Amino acid sequence: MANQTKPIIHGYFRSSCSWRVRIDFALKGIEFDQVPVNLIKDGGQQFTEQYKGLNPIQQVPAVQIDGITLSQSLAVIQYIEETRRGHRLLPTDPKKCAQVHMISDFIASGIQPVQNLYVLQKLRAEKVQWAHNFIQRGFEALEPILKETAGKYCVRDEISMADICLVPQVYNAERSGCCSVPNKRLNQTVLKVDAFKESHPSCQLDTPAEICT
Repeated sequence: MANQTKPIIHGYFRSSCSWRVRIDFALKGIEFDQVPVNLIKDGGQQFTEQYKGLNPIQQVPAVQIDGITLSQSLAVIQYIEETRRGHRLLPTDPKKCAQVHMISDFIASGIQPVQNLYVLQKLRAEKVQWAHNFIQRGFEALEPILKETAGKYCVRDEISMADICLVPQVYNAERSGCCSVPNKRLNQTVLKVDAFKESHPSCQLDTPAEICT
């Protein structure tokens, strides 16, 4: 390990990408500090010059670890996989590993970006319909894939990066009122795992008191 200092996650309690990293750290047993970046307050704290210096794309999370800053959740997960011991999130079997990457990229690149907060703020009145359209379209396409790959979890019977991507996306879909959710049993099973529960948006440092659990 290059640096014994605890990693720092600059993130937002409801951010899917921030939650992915929190889950990853929890599964690996990595202690970390959090610096809240409120995506709504003051027009969005991610747009400050100070945060832009940390993450030029002005999105969350930004993760300071081992003397570097990483700003994409899947890149963080990949880095942790290669530098830390603990629960493996990328199978050693090439076929299973490819399936994990396929599902993760499907969600992280194909569903989440077109319905995140920055995009929806630009759409104004049409934002709910827009979000539901892309979530439903993505979930309908994901369903047959999961039927082929899933066991207890997204890819057979081991928690992987695919599960880390699926759970936050389902949470956001349900919160927005979207009813089309792939494999509800699968999502409910994963949510029972301690790492997913302790990293949940309802119990973070910056979670508003009225929704804390």
